[in-house]
Amino acid sequence: MTISVPATSANLGPGFDSLGLAVDLRNRVEFHPSNFFSVSIKGEGENNPRLKGNNLFVSIFNEHYNRLTRKRQNFKFTFYNKIPMSRGLGSSSAVIVSAVASAHEAAGIRVSKRRILNHALVYELHPDNITPAVMGGFNAATVEKGKVFSQKKHLPDYIKAIVVIPNKPMSTAKARTLLPKSYSKENAVYNLSHTALSVAAFFNEDWEILKLASQDRFHQKARMKILPELFSVQKIAYESGALMSTLSGSGSTFFSMAYDEDSAMIANKLTQKFPDFTVKVLNFDNDGLIIER
Repeated sequence: MTISVPATSANLGPGFDSLGLAVDLRNRVEFHPSNFFSVSIKGEGENNPRLKGNNLFVSIFNEHYNRLTRKRQNFKFTFYNKIPMSRGLGSSSAVIVSAVASAHEAAGIRVSKRRILNHALVYELHPDNITPAVMGGFNAATVEKGKVFSQKKHLPDYIKAIVVIPNKPMSTAKARTLLPKSYSKENAVYNLSHTALSVAAFFNEDWEILKLASQDRFHQKARMKILPELFSVQKIAYESGALMSTLSGSGSTFFSMAYDEDSAMIANKLTQKFPDFTVKVLNFDNDGLIIER
């Protein structure tokens, strides 16, 4: 059995903890019953021995599998990881979603994506990453009474994601400590209005207004100061024709969107300017969680 989950970019500027989308960079896990428990990691994290002994996926999987079946069973897990860790591309959300989905499949219980999403909320309290990880596409999401309520927009092929992945991680927990404890009414209204405009732009495919709509006063600048090169990444992306350019999650990755015909040129300029960073042009992912039986 194989479960795969895409990378995600969250916040998208003003949509703090509420907006996110999926890109076609997937983590995949294959597993089957075995006489002995084993974990094999290929790709991202394969050189980190702690991931085998203290594996978040295995912990969540066992918790749900034991609850669903009331029995213990050894499995062999093989992880094929493409999502960079601690870079703001939803690697933790991918692990959480795939673990919950895998446990239900292993137990022979098929549930809806919405059910998996709500189970994932227990481990990730903000819906901006887990929602597109499950649903794919662009999502506006909120949490009410312990459940995720969201709306999805299918993203067209003629726009691409350009991600600049620095060679340094950025801790989400540390990044949150840099944020102010309160916001002025003026800044709150600014972000509310820009978030609303961003959602409308995505659903109406009015990409030209995203540069304005994706402006933020809540979190981006404070977090970008941890890695000042990110200000230059954003500047070059916009000067080269990006439709929007925002910090991906809490960073350190920077996400930009562009028309297909402009994406390679923008990526080349960013690669030339930041040779130590990884620059990728990616398709958007509209599938989210995929279960192959």
